[in-house]
Amino acid sequence: MKDAYIEKIYAGWLGKIVGIRFGAPVESWTYEKIRDLYGDLHDYPVDYGNFAADDDSNGPLFFLRALEDKEPESDLTAGDVGDALLNYAPFEHGFFWWGGYGRSTEHTAYLNLRSGIPAPRSGSIAQNGSTVAEQIGGQIFIDTWGLVSPGNPDQAARFAEKAASVTHDRNGVYGGIFVACCIACAFEEADIPTIIQKALSYIPEDCEYARAVRAVEQYHKAHPDHWRDCFHYIQKNWGYAKYPGNCHIIPNCAVMILALLYGKGDFSRTLSICNMCGWDTDCNCGNVGTIMGVRGGLSAIEERWRRPVNDLLICSSVVGSLNIMDLPYGALYITKLAYQTAGEPIPDPWSGLIHQRIDSCHFEFPGSTHACHIRVDSLNPAIDASKREVRLFNTDEAAHTGRRSLKFTSARTDPADKICIYKKTYYLPQDFHDDRYEPCFSPLVYPGQTVHGSIMIPDYSREMSACLYVRDAYTGEEQHGPLEELKKGEWRELSFQIPPCENTVIGEMGFLVYPHGESGENFDCAGLIDDLYADGTPDYSLDFANSREDVWTGLHREISQFTRLKGLLYLEEGQLHLSCADFAEAYTGRYDWTDYRATFCLTPLTGEHHQVNVRVQGAMRSYAFALMPGEMAAILKNDKGYSVLCETEYRWKAGRQETVEVTVCGSHITARIVGRDGEADTILEAEDHSHRPWLTGSIGVSVREGSHAAYRSIEVRPVEKV
Repeated sequence: MKDAYIEKIYAGWLGKIVGIRFGAPVESWTYEKIRDLYGDLHDYPVDYGNFAADDDSNGPLFFLRALEDKEPESDLTAGDVGDALLNYAPFEHGFFWWGGYGRSTEHTAYLNLRSGIPAPRSGSIAQNGSTVAEQIGGQIFIDTWGLVSPGNPDQAARFAEKAASVTHDRNGVYGGIFVACCIACAFEEADIPTIIQKALSYIPEDCEYARAVRAVEQYHKAHPDHWRDCFHYIQKNWGYAKYPGNCHIIPNCAVMILALLYGKGDFSRTLSICNMCGWDTDCNCGNVGTIMGVRGGLSAIEERWRRPVNDLLICSSVVGSLNIMDLPYGALYITKLAYQTAGEPIPDPWSGLIHQRIDSCHFEFPGSTHACHIRVDSLNPAIDASKREVRLFNTDEAAHTGRRSLKFTSARTDPADKICIYKKTYYLPQDFHDDRYEPCFSPLVYPGQTVHGSIMIPDYSREMSACLYVRDAYTGEEQHGPLEELKKGEWRELSFQIPPCENTVIGEMGFLVYPHGESGENFDCAGLIDDLYADGTPDYSLDFANSREDVWTGLHREISQFTRLKGLLYLEEGQLHLSCADFAEAYTGRYDWTDYRATFCLTPLTGEHHQVNVRVQGAMRSYAFALMPGEMAAILKNDKGYSVLCETEYRWKAGRQETVEVTVCGSHITARIVGRDGEADTILEAEDHSHRPWLTGSIGVSVREGSHAAYRSIEVRPVEKV
């Protein structure tokens, strides 16, 4: 592994997200419609602001987690990727297109897996027929298997074959292998025809996919100057009319090859040509964007592509705290797995970042912003500070750690101004242009945790004071640490422990900066920030009498802070209700919480299976306390299905509220049912003696076999505090 690969991984992942955003507004449009409405398309056709979730980015990162979740020291199997699909995708909403069994390839494979049909049979022609199995999904979710195999197309081919076969077969799998190998080769090879030829060597020479690729290559050799003529050739000989299904892989692979060849090595030209061809534009531009991003590196991706993205990636998995990502996090997560599979140590400074604070704002990638924002508020109500001329940009001027930081500037500043440099830690529906693929979130930061950050003002700036702060997403109420005077040219490390509190949804964390000056004076100022992150155990409570519903559309509604796997989740009469026909689960909190105590007030209403969950790592991985049939209570482990770790007799009954404290500390789980009216507490203790205890995860609620429960409140506290 070469150190230079790390920046290329980031460039490839950035190229993927740029391509998706560029192609999304014209997805499924024809060449003719794009030509007539837009003519030449050389920039984003829609200003999305914050771009909502997309299937083309959901799949690559969450399926890749199979490398981390699989059995240690074992080779990756199709079953591992199938488990990741079941663990991270919600049941028939969000994530990707749920077009119905036999219509949507991914939906069909998901239901096969849910019904016990194992991978790779889940995606096979033998199970689903060739039309379903050879749609485009085999290649659109595959990029990360190439990124995690830099310069190693052999590995990329093996991984891609396993991953694509969960949902696809034959040409659907060949396309995944081809794209992943193109990406892996692009780390070392700059010549596009050579990249294509190397990738072709990994799929059958006589398959339809290879024939389409070679046909476009041959046309390009004979007619190297006019890409539109080549598209008409593809449309006539390899177009949608030639293939069954909603979005077949062959026409779209032909368009990708056209764009790669006629783009002549230029990132922008290649993406523009790809998008103007039409068909599955976000998928095609996403794949091409990854290849070209890796090939050319960050210098190939113009600022006009990067600025609207602002390093933000919104997802729609069942793990709500992983649905708000920045691109450097994704790049470092891929990097971690790349070095892990290569069996090599990660070089500094990346090793420290990956192992200690992988989702911090470290700004080490050139041009990265970690989705940070800047605004100016005024302490003087008569001043409209919203019109201040402010800017944020990555710089190597100075850094607290590493080599880079984020610089902020504010022109014509007033002494009454308060400059806020922040990262959003929770999003609301009004923050988005639309609700593509139904995003839903849990906050990234919680009361009780500690916010860290470093700030410096250069010698040429005005003097300033600064502090760290958090802001409630709904009320706008701010809490902040002590205000500290900054000395020019000196970095100041700040920290601030957020006070424990109830029903606070933290939507921002960052710096408040107060410039010094005389009243009525206007001046320019600048500063640099670095190493912004939060850590520690949460200390907060949710009273569902004060909870909210986030309304995206009439049909897409989410309970604030929760992500729903399946079932009916709603607020009524001060309680959170969850009911099901077969099973239902919903989660909140961060994916990486370790030891904590969670207290749930729940009331079983109907049915005989009522649960609260801890250490939730997705739909297939958690622990639970359960009220069970036959007047029993139990601690369960969910490892692709619930099993009993310990149980005891307990006379619970429908309609009676129970207070349950569940403590997780290492591999030890304790559940205490708080006694009522002089009754003794009922205590269950279990030790997970398996070789794979769940040591991190969020919290949740669940019911099974047609049950219905109500939850009045949840508290999460540090173990040592209780």
